[in-house]
Amino acid sequence: MFKFTSSEVRDLIIAFIVISLCFGIATTRKDVQAILFILPIVMVGVGTGFILHELGHKFVSMKYGYWAEFKLWPQGLLVALVTSFLGFVFAAPGAVYTYANYMTDEINGKISIAGPIVNIVLAIIFILIAALIYPIASYSESNTLIYLVCCVGYSINSYLAAFNLLPIATLDGSKVLKWNVGIWLIAFAIAGMLTLMSMTLGAENIVKLLLGY
Repeated sequence: MFKFTSSEVRDLIIAFIVISLCFGIATTRKDVQAILFILPIVMVGVGTGFILHELGHKFVSMKYGYWAEFKLWPQGLLVALVTSFLGFVFAAPGAVYTYANYMTDEINGKISIAGPIVNIVLAIIFILIAALIYPIASYSESNTLIYLVCCVGYSINSYLAAFNLLPIATLDGSKVLKWNVGIWLIAFAIAGMLTLMSMTLGAENIVKLLLGY
């Protein structure tokens, strides 16, 4: 059963709000009106992607009997905010810290890969829902909104998966790579492909390909 401290809940909420704002800025290129319009939509993608990513780490940690807690990294939030004005988000607002006297590379790798796997699964779910709703997206404003939310959710979650799997110290990728090179390669290839398709084709064209349009 999940247990949260009051400070952990506070840190998750702060990180969620700031990272949502960062993706809004990066997506709209600093257009204030556009940011205000897209922010609620972005929050769905970031909310599911960021929160469930961290809960993935926490769940696997607790499954192994460790205490795990999310802690905010203020410097990381500042970096994310600064990079958002450059058109991308260095999304490292904090991390789930697992407290253990000893941990094998395998367990650490499994805990670390849990978050990116959540993002990969969410990205696939979002794009599939977008494909289902696309034929009727223009029938009503609610359908259009759902479609837009799913497209943005796909883009954000694919990016979060690929970013976190980079083999850079402190990111999940370095720990997964240390545990198992093959698993890291497969996960990073999938996340990278999803992200590359998002950046080159765009979610709407991916939906059309899925539907054979």
